[in-house]
Formats: sequence, C-alpha cells, structure tokens
Amino acid sequence: MRITQINTSEVSVIQDFKEITKMRLSLSVVFSSVAGYLLGVETISWTILLLLSIGGYFMVGASNAFNQVIERDLDVLMDRTKNRPIPSGRMSVSTAFVIAVVFTILGIAVLYSINPKTAMFGAVSIFIYVSLYTPLKTKTPLSVFVGAIPGAIPFMLGWVAATNDFGIEPGTLFMIQFFWQFPHFWAIGWFLFDDYKKGGFFMLPTGKRDKGTAVQVLIYTVWTIVASLIPVFKVTGALYITPVSGVLVGVLGLFLLRYAIKLYKIRDAKTAKQLMLASVSYITLLQIIYVADKFIRVWI
Repeated sequence: MRITQINTSEVSVIQDFKEITKMRLSLSVVFSSVAGYLLGVETISWTILLLLSIGGYFMVGASNAFNQVIERDLDVLMDRTKNRPIPSGRMSVSTAFVIAVVFTILGIAVLYSINPKTAMFGAVSIFIYVSLYTPLKTKTPLSVFVGAIPGAIPFMLGWVAATNDFGIEPGTLFMIQFFWQFPHFWAIGWFLFDDYKKGGFFMLPTGKRDKGTAVQVLIYTVWTIVASLIPVFKVTGALYITPVSGVLVGVLGLFLLRYAIKLYKIRDAKTAKQLMLASVSYITLLQIIYVADKFIRVWI
C-alpha cells in the first residue's frame, strides 16, 4: 500500500511539473528553435543543439510558470484552467514561483553558453510574455499582438544560436511565425470565447465572435502565407527554399486558408477549432519542409 501511495505521489508531482511548464507547448517551441538552428547551421553541433533544446525548454517553462502564478485567481474561474496545479491547490504559489525563477536563471545561463545574442533574445521573450502580454490579456485585444512577439522568437532563436548573428534570415523566420500567431490564437480565442470571458480575457480583435474578427483572421492568414513564400524568391539572404518546396508551402497555405474562409462563412466554435488545428499542422509542416529542402539541396 505504501509503495502504491509513493508511486502515485511521484506521478502526481511529474504531472504537475508538466502542467506548470506546459510541457506540450514548451516542446513545440523547442521544435521551432531546433528547426531554426538546422536552417542556419553549416555543420551541426549536437552539443549546441542539446543546449538550445534544454535552454529553450527552461525559458518557455519559466514563462508559463510565471503566467500561472500571476493568473492564479483567474484560472480558478475558467473550466480549462481550474484544474491546473495552483488553482487546484496541488502546488503552492511559492513553489511555482521558485520553479519559474530557477528556470529563468538556468535558461539564460544555458543559452548564454551558446552565445550572448541567443540568451538576450530568450530573456526578452520571457520579459515581454510575463511583464507585458500576461497583464494586457485582461485589458485589451492588443495583447495578442504583444504576445505574438515572444511567440515568434523561437524560430529565429535557432538561427541566432547557429550563427551568432541577427539579420534578414532570422528576421524572416520571425515574421513568418509572427503573422501565424494571429489566426492561430484568434481561433483559440473564438472557440474558447465563453471560457475566456469568465476570466475577463480579451482575445478577439473586435471583442466578439463576429464578421469583423473573421475578416482579420482571413487577412492575417494571407499575410502568413505570403511571408512563408518570400524565401523562394532568393531575397532573404542565406535563407532560401526551392520552387518545389515553395509549391508545397503554397499548398499548405491553401489548406490553412480553406479553414480561415470556412470560419468567415460559418463563424462557429467547431470551425474555429478546426482552424486552430490546421494552423498547428501548417507551422509544423512548414518548418519540416524548410529544413528538408535545405538538407536535400546539400546532399544533392
């Protein structure tokens, strides 16, 4: 019986750790950073790749932990968040805060061991997410714009880790993921509108699930597609994809646009969720295509 209790307790601690750092989200961010690194590097250093992954997880985990400390009273009000470690009472505020601080310090230190620029962008990401985006969520829909900045940093962070330089190439990667944030998070804000409303969060650009919001989703979806195709025209320095990959990215874009148009026409929660899932597939497959294109060209 005692062994069972200990095992159950250990599982609970691990589960709470995964939730306070939002493990799935953190790993998706690490994936973006790794993709950016592979695009920028000439010769892969597995040590740097490992440091980038660990440091990236620390930074995102820290941001998420800080966020849950700050929003603990609001999380209690929403169905999707009321069972998180802090509002459920499974983790104290002080414990979560210590995790956030330790992760911040470790994250900056690990990224600094790669190069100072990578650490700087990582620190900027945490600062904007915690100090600006989080408090703005209950005040203005512009919070999504502010939150799109740290959300777009990981893709370019990998390039900076690989090259110790910030130029048009990581700037383009940033732009792609920056525009992508809007249809993605507005779709989430749409199908979770009622739950967000309980917490007093303003996520949609018009504050409503209306035609105006749907139009803006369409516009930013188009901008995302356009930004994603720019590298095919050889105007973004060392960042380049072949016309074949450009066609594949274009097809992905049409796939994403289909759901944005569907949301414009139907304007319901089910369609918004479909758009959200489509957006996740879009950014993941786009990064895979970009990386595959580079290495296929190198091998050929």
